[in-house]
Amino acid sequence: MSLEELKTECESCKDCPLWESRTNLVFGTGSDNARLMFIGEAPGEQEDKTGVPFVGAAGQLFDRYLYAVDIPRESVYIANILKCRPPRNRDPLPTEEDACRRHLEKQIELIDPKIIVCLGRVSAKRIIDEGFMITKQHGKWFEKNGRLITAVYHPSALLRDPAKKGEMLTDMKAIKAKLDELK
Repeated sequence: MSLEELKTECESCKDCPLWESRTNLVFGTGSDNARLMFIGEAPGEQEDKTGVPFVGAAGQLFDRYLYAVDIPRESVYIANILKCRPPRNRDPLPTEEDACRRHLEKQIELIDPKIIVCLGRVSAKRIIDEGFMITKQHGKWFEKNGRLITAVYHPSALLRDPAKKGEMLTDMKAIKAKLDELK
């Protein structure tokens, strides 16, 4: 199966009710052989309108962090756990995450990144550990299935709490250093 075939499968998915209210499927974007993959929780309003993850205000802030540590956006892959926007940008429900999980796992398998970065607590709780605490564990490294995994603050959290922006930059520099070690 290719990423394009998986996207087609996702477009016809009706495993949860979110497909009924979406404007666009937000499958993922970036290099299909990226060594670095970022995973958020779910599309927001701008992402639902465009079909591209992380393009709203939080996405623009995220792009500035990528630029600051010299990671070209086109060299990474960016996805979300959910492929459809939850109403009013609420947190994904466990049943919605379960419904989309197989699609995300297949994306990871096809892209085969060496490093996965969870964007925010929801993603970290689902991918790293249910008890993950973003304020205490962001920037810590884990290994799962031969991949290095870490979590950083979600860019939208930084918009609400700019005091955490320095911690995010430190974490992004560490991600860049790990990526450079893999060369």
